Amino acid sequence: MNADERNFRSSYYEKCLINSVEENKSLNKLLEDDIRNLNKLKQFCMNYTVPNVHRNYLWSLVMGILPLHKSSTDYIRDQRREVYEDLLRAVSVLRCVQKKELVEHPKKKLGHTMHTMWLLETNRLWQGNANATLQADDTHFIEIVRALLQIFTNDVETYWIAKGFYNYTRELKRECPKLKEQTQILLKREDLSLFNRLEQLGLFESSSVLLDNWYITCFAGVICETVLVKIWDKVCGGSRKIVVFLFVELVKDIRYLILKQNSLAEVKKLIETVEDPDGVIVNKAIKSLQINNSEVDYTH
Repeated sequence: MNADERNFRSSYYEKCLINSVEENKSLNKLLEDDIRNLNKLKQFCMNYTVPNVHRNYLWSLVMGILPLHKSSTDYIRDQRREVYEDLLRAVSVLRCVQKKELVEHPKKKLGHTMHTMWLLETNRLWQGNANATLQADDTHFIEIVRALLQIFTNDVETYWIAKGFYNYTRELKRECPKLKEQTQILLKREDLSLFNRLEQLGLFESSSVLLDNWYITCFAGVICETVLVKIWDKVCGGSRKIVVFLFVELVKDIRYLILKQNSLAEVKKLIETVEDPDGVIVNKAIKSLQINNSEVDYTH
């Protein structure tokens, strides 16, 4: 089977929300190995859509939350749960959160609770007031937690994966200047008129942090979580520049609307209300990444 046939078949299965039998078998084999191969796990994240049933486990392995040695998995998972429960107990004792509120409004309060736990764990909880000094980094963490709470049902796993994904965002934050440079190069090539309009509105000026915030949080809260996970699969696989391709496909999808806007605030509102429930934009971004993968990697 040649590469074109393979890519067409994989694309067809993705559109049908079905992973090929071959790919599932491959992942199952990787997960069942006594010592899991980290590079191969990352390659799977990069090359395929991770099945929902395996996503939390695979991401946990790639992020180092769970061990590559299969025999140690249960022990480490128990340790992670104990740390989570200790932190939850601590913020409750400190009266940073109320257990009654968690019971009555679990989804609404859990994001705030996990943020408070994270502040405590990182020695940044000031006199029990988690909102005392809310910085940009805190906002990024909260956005990630909120997105993950829509994806996973296990609170312990969600908290640890949020911390792992937050570490990825620190890399994205450092690489933002290069990512923005790559964005301009790609957008100029794809749609010069659209690039010129966004440049006129000041999107690429050093004083604008709009693109930075989208990139750093990997579009958490912007793209529907059910399809955003496909983008986050690629981030876990090691490709931070997937955010560039997602942005370009987003603005291309609504280019005629953007060309009519007179301010960056209007563009922001437009992009953050784009709906992509079937993942058409996300799939185009992934395809563009794969096509451009042979080009210079500006993020490394």
